[in-house]
Amino acid sequence: MHTIPADAWVMVGDGEKALFLKNGSDDAHPNLSVVREMAHDNPPTREQGTDTPGRRADNGIGHKSAVEETDWHRLEKERFAKEIAERLYKAAHRGEYQKLIIAAPPQVLGELRKNLHKEVEERLVFDVPKALTNHPIDEIEKALINA
Repeated sequence: MHTIPADAWVMVGDGEKALFLKNGSDDAHPNLSVVREMAHDNPPTREQGTDTPGRRADNGIGHKSAVEETDWHRLEKERFAKEIAERLYKAAHRGEYQKLIIAAPPQVLGELRKNLHKEVEERLVFDVPKALTNHPIDEIEKALINA
């Protein structure tokens, strides 16, 4: 069981959407409200890639091997995670929050962790490796408390 500190920010994100919430109440009875929202258009790889996977020559004559296709969707998720990390840094630097909680799917959370500035890491209370962006705010509160 966790508590959401008063005035703490909660960032709930995935590869396409990020919600920045603030606890406007106390630790015992959190009341999250939306402070900011970010959206990122990230269509599936099949809609982003235009070429077929490449091929390269092997050592044998006339032999070719397929080259792994680029996962454009994953790359866009990583790029969006960097944008979220940058937004969190700017807000921390301006003193908009002192405590932070992050909830994101494991892959996005890992990418966020790699890109968090030290100033943001110092404010991180806990994180939750779970996709919560499409949940109502009351369910987000419960999921964070029970994490």
